[in-house]
Parts: sequence; structure tokens; C-alpha cells
Amino acid sequence: MRRFGILAPFVFAVMVSSCNSDKTNTKTEVQEPKELASDTLTKHLKPFDPNLPTIGLLMYNGVLQSEVVATSDVFAKPTEDGTQIFNVVTIAETQNPITTEEGLRLVPDYTFENAPKLKVLFVPSAYDMYAQVHNDKIVNFISEKNKETEYMVSNCAGAQLIGASGIADGHQIVTWIGGGEQLQKDYPNLKVEDDSVVTYVKDGKFLSSNGNLASYISALELLEIMTSAEHRKFVESYLYLDRLQNWGKPAP
Repeated sequence: MRRFGILAPFVFAVMVSSCNSDKTNTKTEVQEPKELASDTLTKHLKPFDPNLPTIGLLMYNGVLQSEVVATSDVFAKPTEDGTQIFNVVTIAETQNPITTEEGLRLVPDYTFENAPKLKVLFVPSAYDMYAQVHNDKIVNFISEKNKETEYMVSNCAGAQLIGASGIADGHQIVTWIGGGEQLQKDYPNLKVEDDSVVTYVKDGKFLSSNGNLASYISALELLEIMTSAEHRKFVESYLYLDRLQNWGKPAP
């Protein structure tokens, strides 16, 4: 069992295009789209490679986006020579876009029915977990994926879904700061750690954290387990995590 803590942010950008219509009766010329000198979208797309281990990110409406982004941020980074080493996919109950707690709309890659075989499943949280914990499809999906995964990770109140599934009974787990007492009452078979002092826990195949930006901890810890300490350091430097840990304002 290991316990640590760090932070890091993440940002998404969306590009949209529009066209103008000519409402006059004059003939308009249709221009062929010009080839871009650099197609920054396709250039950086990471194709699904069935030979690589797949990291699954569970999503649902109201999910805390930092807990989805943190895992993607960490596992989607290539090696120092630019080699892709993981598939990172998002999975939701349907193909409909989900809306995060913060208002970002995300389109899932897969549904519960067609999700690929996973090496790891990350289970995030929402501020109100009632709907998720009482959604049999989500709970059953977690239970089924546990049969094939090498690791299962919960962040924040995602621990409630782990508890509801029963897959981690008898194992140590931690949840959001202030949520441990209720988690223990709801799922007495879990060994709930003191969230006031514990940020991250690993017990066998089950990893958990306090969530939000602390989700980077569980992602980086697992990344090191699945790759190496050297690759973890490379990803941390890629993310400028040292700037978050050791920063100062310029002198006035």
C-alpha cells in the first residue's frame, strides 16, 4: 500500500466551423477546400491498437471532469521517443454526449455493450452519486469488467460504485475527504481508510484516491506500476507538475 499526493490541471479546446449562404439569385462558385499545411487534429490522433493495453474511463452525466481528464492526461502520453503505449477510451451507458458537472460535453468512444477488453477501468465520481449507485447497468458493467481487468481504480465518490458492485469487499479503499464514514456504513465489507490523512490507497488490484485533481495520484501511481519510474518522471515533466509543486510569484 502506498500513499502520496500531487495536483495538476488540464484544458480542452473545441473547434467549430460555419458557412454563409448567398440568398441572391446570382450564381455562386463552389470553392474546393484548401489543403492545410499542417492538420493538427489528425496529426495527433492516437489510433486504437488492439495490441496495446486499453485503459477505460467510465463516464456518466454529472461526472467530475477532472477525474476523467487526469487519467487521459497521464496514460495518453507517449514515450520519450513518441511511441504510443496505451489505448485510452471513454465508455458510457449510451452513445449520447454526457455533460460533466462543470458543463463540458464529452462524446463517449464506446457503450457498455461494445466496450473493448480492458486492462484497467477507472471509476470517477459526481457530487451526487444517488442516480449512479442505483443504476443497475452501471453497477453491473463495473462487476463484469472486474472479471477481465488487471486493475480497478476509483476516484472520490467513485468508491460508492465500487462498494455497490461488491468487487472490492475485504479490501482497503479511500474516498473523498469527509465521505469515509458514510461509505463504511453503506458498505461495511469495505475497509475504508481515514480520508482526512490518506490520499491514495492500493490494495491488490484495487486503487483509490480522494479524487478531483488528486486523481492524478492514482493515475501516476498505476502508470509507474505498469511501465517504470523513469516513464512516470517523463510524464510528470511533460505535464509540468513541478511548476505546481514549486512555484512562486515574480517580485513586485
